[in-house]
This record gives sequence, C-alpha cells and structure tokens, in this order.
Amino acid sequence: MTTDCTTSPLPLSGLWKPHGHLKNLYYGPGCAEKHLLAVLPSPSSRVFIVTGQSISTRTPLLQKLEHILGEYHAGTFDKIQQHGQEDGIDEATRLLAQTETIDTILSVGGGSPIDSAKTLCFRIHEKMGKMLTHITIPTTLSAAECTPGGGFTRRDGTKVGFMHPSMGISTIFYDATFARFTPQRLWLSTGVRAIDHAVETMYHPNASEMPWKAIAMWALAVLAEGLPRAKALHGSDEGHDTTTKLQLAAFASSGLRGSNFRGSMGLSHSLGHAIGSPYGIPHGETSCLTLAPVIRHKATNSIAAAKQVARLLPAMGGQRRAGNDLADALEVAQRVENLVTELGLAQPSLSSRGVAMDQVAVISEKVSRGDTNDAIFRLIKEFFC
Repeated sequence: MTTDCTTSPLPLSGLWKPHGHLKNLYYGPGCAEKHLLAVLPSPSSRVFIVTGQSISTRTPLLQKLEHILGEYHAGTFDKIQQHGQEDGIDEATRLLAQTETIDTILSVGGGSPIDSAKTLCFRIHEKMGKMLTHITIPTTLSAAECTPGGGFTRRDGTKVGFMHPSMGISTIFYDATFARFTPQRLWLSTGVRAIDHAVETMYHPNASEMPWKAIAMWALAVLAEGLPRAKALHGSDEGHDTTTKLQLAAFASSGLRGSNFRGSMGLSHSLGHAIGSPYGIPHGETSCLTLAPVIRHKATNSIAAAKQVARLLPAMGGQRRAGNDLADALEVAQRVENLVTELGLAQPSLSSRGVAMDQVAVISEKVSRGDTNDAIFRLIKEFFC
C-alpha cells in the first residue's frame, strides 16, 4: 500500500511520517570524544572508519578517533574522493566484506564520505545480509547525514542516487572541534547548500507544513545570520557556538523531510547534480551558482512557488509586502545572491571553468530527464555567461 505524501495549501492538509533510523543527535564541542563509545551497538563492536585524504593527511582528527576507539577500531579507509567515486567505494566494499566482525561504520567528513558510507552499508546488506550501524561526524554543512539516501559517482561521471533502510544513520555528532579544521570556503559554500535545502523545501509538493517547512524557515534565518559571522570566526575557539548553531540549522534544513518524502529535492539540486560531478564542481559551489537564478525562475513561472518562497523573506531579513508574493520571492532571490557575494562565493561562469557550450543540451537533458524544456534550457545557458 502506498502513502500519499502530497501536501496541499488549500485546504491546508498533508502527512509527515518520521524516520526511524536516527537514535541520537549530539551537539557541542567535544561531544564526539565524550559519547562515541557509548553509542556503539555492543561491548564487542568493531568500527571501520570511512573518510577522505583531507581529513587523514591535513588534520589530527583521524589519529584522534583511532585513539578514542582503541580496541574497537577495526580499520580505516581514507581514499574517498569528491562526489564519492565508484572506484573508492568498490575498494572499501571489498575490505569490509573481508572482516565479518565489523558491525559499525564511522564516517568523518563532508557529503562524500557520508554518502559513500551509506552506500557501503547498502552494499554489505545486499551482499552479506548484515545491517551495519552507521555513526557520523560531519565536518561540513552539506546535511548528507540527514536521510537514509545517498549515492556515488560512476566512472562515466554520472551521479547515482538511491534510498534504502540500511542506509540510515543511527547517531550524528555535531562537534565543533572537528568542524573547525574544515577550510573556510568549503564550510561557507556547504552552508549555502543548506540554504538551498531550506529554500527548495518550500515549493516541493511533498514537503509537510509541520515540521519540515516550519523548521526550514527557522534554519534559513540561522544560516543567513550565522554564515557571515562564520566567515570571520570559523576555525577559532570563539567560533564554536556559531559553528554549532550552523550545524543544527543544516540538520533542520533537511533532517525532517519525513520517511514518506518522495522524489528529488528540487530544480537547484537537480542542476547541482548535473553540473557537479560531471565537471568537477563541489556541490556547495553549485548551489552558489544555481540557487538565486532558480528562485527567480520558479517564482516567475509558478504563482504557487512564488507564494511559498515569499514566506522566506523575513528569514532573509526582509519585510513582506501585502499581496505581492512575486516581488517578495524575487527579493528572496536577490538576498540569496547578495549573501553569496558577501561570503566571497560568487561563481565564475561554466564557460570560464572550461565547460563547452554544447554541454547546455547535455545538462538540460539530465535535468529534464528526457522531457526537453525550453525554459530550463534558457536557464542553463545563463550559467555559461
């Protein structure tokens, strides 16, 4: 039996069903060291760490975790690359399958290690029938930890996404002492990715009014206020509270979408997947490029979308105009664009990144899923100028 998860503004109605996978969400400086061992599934647990080279070679975090785990540490895979490349996930799968005593994966890093770890959990479940416990310590604001869905990038550059109960994360540690090592640009750009989540929540047909839209509006306000502050404070002891607030806002932007949510997030996210992994652009940077133009596109082509986006104007520091949803929505787009510029994240065109104009049709095909759309085609051409 299928569950209807479409929401309706008139009359206001809908359905939200919580996910069952998340058992613990710890936040605050030092929370990982304090509570990590307590959330392992058994006294005999064996933990496999999944991360990337930046964490393992440029920070003390991997050594710190291996020390904390002590005898529980069963191995580390630190070759996860940007966008979760298939070769690395294949290699990690082979290593995991060789050690039957491993019952826990600990992912550390941004969206690529977290999504890759979720894919590993799925593969081991399919291959060996085991349900691994997945614990994560996110070090960016991409919010990959929020859903039992993820994916990887095939060898041809195509992004594959899917969802399965085995991919759910049981414990999240939002620990500012880990996030402080994230490069500032990566931290801020993934914050814009979280803004992308909050905005696209509003006009998604499956987004529930409570709690997702209500919390997403709060998240946007925290992100809009906190990211400029993080530009000045990130990496310092004085920045820990700002870091924690941004982490919680990133979770709020995506973590309450509900188990009955269906489909992809929205047009900005679809564009991000189409231009991210194929052309080597981080997803935080793609949101900096696509979000404001997509808001304008959605608002000018859909009265319903304009009405929903307009609700975000106070969170972005603006004042609502009575009865002028389109103007309010367009101001949201402008304020997003201004924030991106303020953060030093204004993006070069795709052409200046070396992407040829003939790729407009390729990107449009991916985003439209074969149903060519002239409006989408024109929107994508703007990214090349």
